[in-house]
Order: sequence, then C-alpha cells, then structure tokens
Amino acid sequence: MAGSSIKAESIRTTSSNSDTAVSRISGGSSTSAGGGAEYASPNQQHVDYILVAEFSIDKGSMMEYQYPNPISGDEHMLAELMLPDGAHTRDQDWTIFFLHKDAEQAEDQLEPGGQTPLIYVLNLVITKHDKEAKRGAIVKAMAICTRHSFLHIYKPLLLFALEDYFKDPSIDVLAKLFTSVNSMDLSTMPRLSIFERQILAASDNKDMFSEKFEEMAATSLAAHHVRSQSSLVAPTGVPEGERRITTYIDLAPGRNKVMNGKITISRDSHEFETKVVYNGIQVPIRVPVAILPETVGDFSLIQLITTFSAPHALHPQPFALHPHLTTNGPYTHPVIVLVNALLTEKRIVFLSHDRASGEVANHVLAACALVSGGTLRGFTRHAFPYTDLSKVDELLMVPGFIAGVKNPAFAHHPSWWDILCNIDTGRIKISTEIKQPAASDGAALFGAMSTVSGSVDTGDNAFMDEIIHCISSRFGEKAVRARWRDWVVRFTHMAAAFEEMVYGASALWIGHEENHVIRGHGHVWPDEQSKHRDLTANMARIEGWRGTRSYHAYVQDIQSFYSAKPIKIMDLHHQIDRLRTLKLSVEESGKIYQCLKEYVDDYEEINQLLCVLPENQGGLFPVAVGLFHPSPKVRFAVVDLLSRMSAHMAGRHFFNSLNRFHKLAFIRLQQEKQNLVESPVAANGLTMAAGMSLGGSVLR
Repeated sequence: MAGSSIKAESIRTTSSNSDTAVSRISGGSSTSAGGGAEYASPNQQHVDYILVAEFSIDKGSMMEYQYPNPISGDEHMLAELMLPDGAHTRDQDWTIFFLHKDAEQAEDQLEPGGQTPLIYVLNLVITKHDKEAKRGAIVKAMAICTRHSFLHIYKPLLLFALEDYFKDPSIDVLAKLFTSVNSMDLSTMPRLSIFERQILAASDNKDMFSEKFEEMAATSLAAHHVRSQSSLVAPTGVPEGERRITTYIDLAPGRNKVMNGKITISRDSHEFETKVVYNGIQVPIRVPVAILPETVGDFSLIQLITTFSAPHALHPQPFALHPHLTTNGPYTHPVIVLVNALLTEKRIVFLSHDRASGEVANHVLAACALVSGGTLRGFTRHAFPYTDLSKVDELLMVPGFIAGVKNPAFAHHPSWWDILCNIDTGRIKISTEIKQPAASDGAALFGAMSTVSGSVDTGDNAFMDEIIHCISSRFGEKAVRARWRDWVVRFTHMAAAFEEMVYGASALWIGHEENHVIRGHGHVWPDEQSKHRDLTANMARIEGWRGTRSYHAYVQDIQSFYSAKPIKIMDLHHQIDRLRTLKLSVEESGKIYQCLKEYVDDYEEINQLLCVLPENQGGLFPVAVGLFHPSPKVRFAVVDLLSRMSAHMAGRHFFNSLNRFHKLAFIRLQQEKQNLVESPVAANGLTMAAGMSLGGSVLR
C-alpha cells in the first residue's frame, strides 16, 4: 500500500528526554508550543483520508474503501478500531482515535519538540436492521482523518455521507465527501496571537476580537471586488461615475451583512462560521477560533467531574495511600486522584460496559483537557480514546497511557493499569499492584530546609467543593475550565518555587531579576511559613511530575512563551497577584502602578497584561483600585493605563465590565488631569507635581 506516510500498525516505542513510547495509533494534540493552537492554512487540505469499514459475520471487521489512497499498515486493526465492541447493539455510535505519521517521511512537518504530526480520526458507526441480512443487521462505519483537533465539526457531514453510502456503497460517495470537506473556506478565519487566544478562550464576551473578523471580511471583500472588476467587462454607454458596485445581503443568522459597502458582523467571535456544500445541501460549520492545548473534540469537563463526584459525595470510600495520588489522605477527592495520576504519568483506564464508546472516548479526552488546563500538553498524544482487548499488548508498551475500553476484563487485571475509572459506577480505583515511588533527592533536601512538620492540607478537597458549587450553580463549562486553568497555573508556579528552593534554579522560569525594574517572580505567598506549608503539601506531587513528558513539554513551551512576550522587564503575573492578594504599602503599590503605566503601551503589551487579568478573577479590578491611591501621580498613571486599555480591541470589553464606582472615578480623574494641563497655574511656572497635589486634595 504505497503512497501514504501514515501507519496504522502496532505501537512503536521510541525514547527521548521529552517523549517516550510514541504509538502509531494513539492520541495527540496538534497545538503549538507555548499554548498556541494549530491554524489551518487557507490552502491546506482539511481532510487527508476517508475510510469505510463493514462488519462481516464470516470475516469479522473488514476495510472496504480508503480514499484517496490506502493507508499503509494493518487494515484489520484499523477496521477493528472503526467497529468497536457492542456497535451492533446501537443504531449509532461515534468513536475517536489518532494516527501517527512516520518520522522518516514527515521530517518537514514535525511539531514543536520534534514530534511527528498526528491525524485525528472521527468515526461514525451505524447499524441498519435488515431481515434479509445475516443476523438481521448491516453494520458499517465511515471515518474522516483530519489534521484539525476540532474534528467534531465534521459530524453532520459524516451522517449525510454514511446514509448515502448505505444506499449506494461505492467509492463515489467517498470522493464526493472528500471534495466537499476540502472545499471548506477558512481564508477569512482570524489568526490570533498566543495572547489573543488566551484572552478569547477565557472570556464569555461574544464580541471579543470581533474587529478581527471585520478586518478579515473586509480584506476578502476587497480582494473579491478586485477580481470581479478585472473579470467583468464594463457595460457600454454607461459613464464611469454612474457605474454601481453590486452589493449582496446574506440574511442567514450570524453571517456577514454587506450593505452599501459596509460590513457588519452578528456572530459569536469564539467561533468562525462557514459552510460546506455536500450533495447540494449547505451544511453550516462552526470552527472554534481559540484552541488551547489538549483540546480535542467537543467533550465536557462538567460531565467528567459529575460522573466521579456524585458517588463519592453520597458514600465516600477511602483510597489506599500513595504519595503521588492521595495528596489529601485516604479521602482525597476522586477527581484529584485522577489529576494526580495524569500529572505523574500513571497508566489510566476508563471503563464502561453499558455506555456507547463515544461516551468513553469523551471521558478520556475530557481528562486530558482537565489536567492540561490549556497550559500543559503531552497527554492526548499518549491517549487511546477507544481501544479493545486484542490490543492490550501494544497498549502496555506505552508508559503513562490514558485508554478508554468497553471490555469488563480490564477490571480483573490490576497489573494492566494503575488507575481504573469505572464510568458506570462513578468510582475510581487504585491498583493493588501499583509501584510505590522511590525516595527522591529533592524530597530529602527539601525536608532538611522546611520548617513545617506533620501532615499539611493541600486544599484540594476545598477546591473541589468550589468546583462542585460552580457546577450546581450552573456557571457553565467555560467557568469550570477557567477555574481548572487557575489550579494548573498555580501548580506550575509552586513547582518552579520548589525547584528554586531545592536545586537553586528552575527550568520553569526564565529571566534575571537583577534586570527587572521591579523585583519578584512566580507564585505569591503572604509569608515564608505559608510558602513552606504549600510546598510541603505538594512536594510528592511535584517530584512525581518532574521528569514526565508534560514537564519537559512545558519547559519547551516556557521558552517559546518567553520569546513571544513583549514585556520581559518584569513578571506581570507576579505583580498583579501581589496587588490582588497582598496588603502592600503605599510605596510598593505605587511602584507597580507606575511600572505598568510605563511599560504597558502597545497592542501586544496590553494583550500580555490582559492575560493575567482574566474575567473570572475580577478583570481590571486590581488595576482600577489604583484610581484611589493616595499619590496623585499614581492615580494619574492609572488613568493613562486605563485610557490605553479602553481604546484597545480587547481591553475595551474589560474596561466596560468595571463597576460604576470605578468608571466615575476614572472620568473624574481624567477631567481633573485635563484641567491641570489647561490650567493657567501651570503656565505661571508652578511644577506639575504641585498642581497634581491640588487636584488630589479636591478629589479627597
């Protein structure tokens, strides 16, 4: 089967510092380093292959067609993945799995870290009951193989195409689908920077970066107009000045409206709306614009957390103690046990005999996104959203796998897994055969330095209570993801502080404080005792994470992110956290506000600041508090900073979210500053500082 560079064979094991045991059929994320996302080039082919498989009573799972050319490797294994266990018991089921490209044939397409690119496979299985067929049913599956992690957008097209294939089982149906999906136009989809993606992903505002859509639409319209003018012959007898440009109005909801040459947008800026024409039917497609690492498909974190929280809330069951997993003792929350297992690269199996394989796959993908928090990566690349008993030997060759299965036999082999997540019962179990970690040098060194003794609470159970409250109060999926992102970022900051304390330096932070205009970096603690307490509570989890794939990938991402940062002269996250959590002196807070005013000026610098001021943490509130600083000079510095942000594409939405108290103070100070500039007092030779003091006294 020549002509394809993708293998669907058994698992091949490789090893390196940052990646071990890369599978040929596994899971992956095509997000770029530093928390970026993969964006399709306008000319890039969206779908690489379309596959069709059928279950035969006599021959088992069989591959019928592969279009446009065959995928090299084991056809039978690929067909088995497309036809999961129990597919014949359901009218319809979805599965997801991933294919790896050969490193030898993909040298020019390597992802950050030197990893081979991944092909995401969305598979639909339909069972048609037919009395004339053997055993009374026909089972067929059709799969789309794409480079995009947002593969769920192709679900409506697969439904249409597979129904057509049942009526006409020929390769022409595959060719028609292949042509249709690759005609999808993403040329006007905005390309956001790393900071813009983080801001958009953390925001609920549907107009965030809407100007980006208008810019792309205007550029496309102008290009289309030029092409139209060059291709059309001007009507004879019509003067140049009387020729009119034809305009069109698209009345479909959420689409561009072109009226008298003016473009208006009515859409959610989190999604790019386009369409695919299949068999004469216009199928609307919504492509996510801000894709964070480890985000594959349309999973739900709320569903994952609820599945394993409800039974624990009713009847808590103690876990066998393990340093990496039970960080809050035997009654550690099951979701925290799962996250700890993912962080420390344990073998994890999600099992459900009763539910559809699509649900099992969604739990696997949700778990990868949960521990990633949109920050870490390296989990989905070693995930198997669906696999079966016949591939257990290959599965066990992959350290730290995350697999979804339907065969109950997995539950009876604790040597195959470290953590078993039973979706049917909602219980998580630690294997009786799990190995205890060896004593680390870091733990010994930290023990000699720490002033804290005895058991210390990590606060994880209290955090889970907040998450459950979020869910029960219907705050929504985005709010839950934002809270988990905060948790993951806090963990990475604590890991950096632990390394600095124990080893003298950390690979998780780049910079030199002696070059900073204001000292301080990393996580903020109120005092040294609190710092030692938190690091003691998280020491085992941190030591378990160091050396894993996600740790090494994060080190690479930190380097890429540092290169992309326009402001390197201070740690914005640290300084904003100081304003948010500490009781600072007048001089300390004033220095922070003055530095923000001085160094946050242009578009990307404001984006960098907005990334550390997410809406779920109060937005601009820590900055707006500076409007009431005792020093007039500081107050006017904050006015200048907020003025820049109010004129910024994204900052204006943050500014509009301020309460009326802050807005009134801003307007009053802005007018006061303007009056000082126009005041004749300044013209008489008095210093500006004296004038500012006068203005401040009036305000007080």
